[in-house]
Amino acid sequence: MKFRSATGAPVGVFAAALAATFSIGLALAQAPAPAPQPAAAAPAAVAIPDAPRPAQSTAWLVMDYATGQVLAGENIDARVEPASITKVMTAYVVAAETAAGKVGPDDQVLMSERAWREGGARTDGSFSGFPVNQRASLLDMEKGMAVQSGNDAAIALAEHVAGTQEAFADLMNSYAARIGMKNTRFVNAHGLSSPEHYSTAHDLALLGRAFIRDYPEAYAFNSIKEFTVNGITQPNRNLLLWRDPSVDGIKTGHHSGAGYCLMSSAKRGDQRLIAVVMGSNSERQRADDSLALLNWGFRFYETHKLYEPGKPVAQLKVWKGKADQVQLGVAEPLLVSVPRGRYGELKPVMEVPKSLVAPIAAGQEIGTVKVSLDDQVVAQAPLVAINTVEEAGFFKRLWDAFWMWWESD
Repeated sequence: MKFRSATGAPVGVFAAALAATFSIGLALAQAPAPAPQPAAAAPAAVAIPDAPRPAQSTAWLVMDYATGQVLAGENIDARVEPASITKVMTAYVVAAETAAGKVGPDDQVLMSERAWREGGARTDGSFSGFPVNQRASLLDMEKGMAVQSGNDAAIALAEHVAGTQEAFADLMNSYAARIGMKNTRFVNAHGLSSPEHYSTAHDLALLGRAFIRDYPEAYAFNSIKEFTVNGITQPNRNLLLWRDPSVDGIKTGHHSGAGYCLMSSAKRGDQRLIAVVMGSNSERQRADDSLALLNWGFRFYETHKLYEPGKPVAQLKVWKGKADQVQLGVAEPLLVSVPRGRYGELKPVMEVPKSLVAPIAAGQEIGTVKVSLDDQVVAQAPLVAINTVEEAGFFKRLWDAFWMWWESD
């Protein structure tokens, strides 16, 4: 049995190394495992240079999409004003409510007077240009919000989905909690400044990751370079869409309190990264800094899939069962981001119970697998039973009880 990493590297030896850490009768398989061996001797690792810090920012980071691992960052949990990056949350909620069948892409969305007055062409913010008191399809409103960053479209969508923008903000916060955004609060759908409207660079990256993963069709609107509404064509404000073909999103933001912000994402081969730059001093600078972070991440890090669900990693002795062993595996793919060329230095270890007694249900959590690099845990996941082990009959249970007692010394 062999697995392959996301970059194509064989990981059968990695599984073997993990299996080597397991020893029946130990309370915890704590000893470091032999490292998986690379195909050829690798030169000594060279230290990765520091990430290119943005010229001016209040917070920034670069994240690996597959693992959610922050590769570099500064002030990632500091409170910031999300500005129009807020609209990614608005788009996520609309996509989620569409997937649930509560609204549909052909719905006719009203550009209400409130949406027009607070977010339309006569305001200082970005607008899409849908005529007041007229209707357009929900799909077009989504594009007007994503491409043109229309505040008017964001408010109109919020009113259509939840009745009022205030009720929609409650939905935004509910979905944000599900995503794991722990330091975020939304009070509007567009991102204009408000004392109680805030997020963090880390939370926004988590939002971007969830949007790409959960609603790829809606996410794709962010790669459209221009969109026309009511005879007015406006370009996407994400300059990276023109600079780098691997960039396919995500969203810009700007107002006086937030500065210039950009949450960007790019995919090269099988690897995707997300960068967040908050509080830059210009539209051009936020693009320059974001692309530098993406290039640095792609150059110096790689993503590997270590284990796949349903594939046995090891076997554990079972007492008082119809079967004497249970196979262990992971419930979700276990991925890791590591500096390029250092995959062979990963050290896997299993932590499992000293003894295991039937019955055991498939999917039952048995222990934990941890993967370390330089004595730091870089990935971990629960180990679960792949197969069910039913309880044995009376005499088998009695026999095993005797041997459990005998071996307990």
